[in-house]
Order: sequence, then structure tokens, then C-alpha cells
Amino acid sequence: MEVFEQTAKRTNLWLFALQLGFFAGLIWGGLQLTAYFFRFTAVVPGFMAEPFFYHAYLKSVPGLFVGWAVFALFSVLASFLYAALFRKAKGPWPGIAYGIAWWAIWFVLIGPAIDAVKPITALDRNSFFTELCLFLLWGLFIGYTINFEFTEEREGEAAA
Repeated sequence: MEVFEQTAKRTNLWLFALQLGFFAGLIWGGLQLTAYFFRFTAVVPGFMAEPFFYHAYLKSVPGLFVGWAVFALFSVLASFLYAALFRKAKGPWPGIAYGIAWWAIWFVLIGPAIDAVKPITALDRNSFFTELCLFLLWGLFIGYTINFEFTEEREGEAAA
């Protein structure tokens, strides 16, 4: 009878964060495009690319896809940052707070300063809540996925 050794397979943090960020950008950027298409928000999906492209271009069909790609790239960077700083946090709340923090950075600090978005006092109610909820869920997706992967991995290693 042969004894099989169970080796602990460790997840590569940076590759995991890269994949997660890419899919977070694809999923939540796609939902942002859908919300814009159905007029739940007046914020152009490519608002993060505003300093590099004309606003009129970002409202065109190719510009919408450029905005989606920029959001995916931003999601990868945000995923790396979350993995580096908060991967050991447990539960959904750190991810929710992370999404709200990024929403505040984009819609309170950076966005109005570079004319990418209107100040939050000038946003209509639908745009305000749609964007807030999208960022909240996007942060939850990134945060909880990273937390779950690395918390479960640590608990599995402790038991072995």
C-alpha cells in the first residue's frame, strides 16, 4: 500500500490578483456600460480616461470600449493594492469599505479636480447611487475574493 503525500498548493498572490482584477474590470466595467446604456447613470464609463481622451470620444462606441479597458486596467491595479495591503482581512466589510473608498477618491477627490466627473453635489440622484453601488459591489468582489482565497489557504495550512 502506497502512502500519498498531500502537498499544500500555494496560490501565487500576484497572479491571482492579476486575474481577479482583470475579471473584476470585465464584469463590473460591463455592468457600468450597461447602466450607462440604460441611462441609470450619466457618468461616462470611460471617465477614468478623461485626461487622455476627449469627452466626446469617450461617449462614442469605440470610446466606451476604451473606457471599459481603462476600468479593467484600474481594477488590476486596485486588486494588486488590495492584495498587498488587506489580504489577511476577514469577511466582506473590508472589501465594501475598499469600494466605497475608491468611489470617494474618484467622485470626491480626483474626478472633479480633473473634470472627469461632476462634483457629487451636481450629480443627479440616479448617477450618484448607481456609481456608488457599482463601486461598492466592485470592491466587495475584489476584497472578498482575495480574503476568501488567502484566509482559507492559511486555515488549510494550519491544519496540515
